[in-house]
Amino acid sequence: MARGCAFLGSETAILCGAMSWVSERNLVAAMSNAGGFGVIACGAMTPELLDAEIAGTKALTDKPFGVNLITMHPDLFDLIGICEKHGVSHVVLAGGIPPKGSIDAIKTFGAKVIVFAPTLALAKKQFRGGADALVIEGSEAGGHIGPISTSVLAQEFLPELAAEHVVFVAGGIGRGDMIAAYLEMGAAGVQMGTAFACATESIAHPDFKKAFFRAKARDAEASVQIDARLPVIPVRALKNKGTEEFAAKQREVALLLDQGSVDMGEAQLQIEHYWAGALRRAVIDGDVESGSLMAGQSVGMVTAEEPVADIIARLMRESEEALTRR
Repeated sequence: MARGCAFLGSETAILCGAMSWVSERNLVAAMSNAGGFGVIACGAMTPELLDAEIAGTKALTDKPFGVNLITMHPDLFDLIGICEKHGVSHVVLAGGIPPKGSIDAIKTFGAKVIVFAPTLALAKKQFRGGADALVIEGSEAGGHIGPISTSVLAQEFLPELAAEHVVFVAGGIGRGDMIAAYLEMGAAGVQMGTAFACATESIAHPDFKKAFFRAKARDAEASVQIDARLPVIPVRALKNKGTEEFAAKQREVALLLDQGSVDMGEAQLQIEHYWAGALRRAVIDGDVESGSLMAGQSVGMVTAEEPVADIIARLMRESEEALTRR
C-alpha cells in the first residue's frame, strides 16, 4: 500500500467511494481522520453548495480528502474553480470521459487527478492525457457500473499498468483478504463505498441502514436499459419500487426524445437528476420503498453500524493476516 498512501497522503490506501448524499462532510472527515481517504460526492451540487461542503469538511479534518466531480455536470469548470479556491489536493472525475481541458484545469492548481476507465486502451489514453491515478471499478459495485467484473478487470489492467501507474481497485470488496489479493496483483490500494455507507458517522437515515443490514448480495441488482437509443449507464441498487419507477422514467424520457422536446444531452441529465432525487429520498428521508438504495454486491457483508475507524482497522487486520498466511 506504500505507493497508494504516498499518492493520497493518507495512512492507508483505502478510498471511500463517492456516494451522493452519503459522502458528505461527516463521513468524508471521519474517513480521513481514521487514516483512510474520504471523497466528497459533488453529484448534482451547484458550485455554491460544493463551496460550503468543502469548507464544512475542512472544519472537521486537517487530513487530505478529495472531491468527486461528474464529467457531464453543466458547471464542471466552475466546480473545478471551487476546488482550486479551497486548495483541494485530489479531484476524481467520474461518469464519463473528462471533457477537453478539464484535467489541465485541475493540474494547473497542483491537484492530483483520479479517473475511471472501462477499457485498457482508454485507461492508457487518460494517463497520456495527464491523469495521475486510475480506479478500475467492476460491475459488482454500487451505483453507476460497467459490464465487466472486478476480478476480470484486475487481471487485464494491473499487469499492464501497475508497474508504472497508481491503480486502485473497486467493486465488490468487503473484506481485508480481498484487499490483500489485489495488492499482491499490483494495485496501490482500493476504493470501497458500500462498506462505509452505514458507518456510525454516515448521516444516512436509520431505515436506509436497516435495508442494508437485511440485504443479501443477490438483492443488489443492476438496472435494465429500456430503450437502446437512450444511453443509460446501469445502476446497481437494492431492488424495490424505485427500481420499477426508473423503468417508467426511462420510457418518459425516451418519449420526449421521440417528440424532439429534448436532445440527448438533456435526456441524460434528466436521468441523472432522477437518480439524485431518488437517492435523496432514500438516504435523507428514509423512503426505502420508492427511493434509490444504491449498493454493491458486498452489501451482504454489511451487518451492523460501526465507526469508520473500526471498519478500517478490521480491514487492515484481515489484510495483514491474509498476507502473513501466504
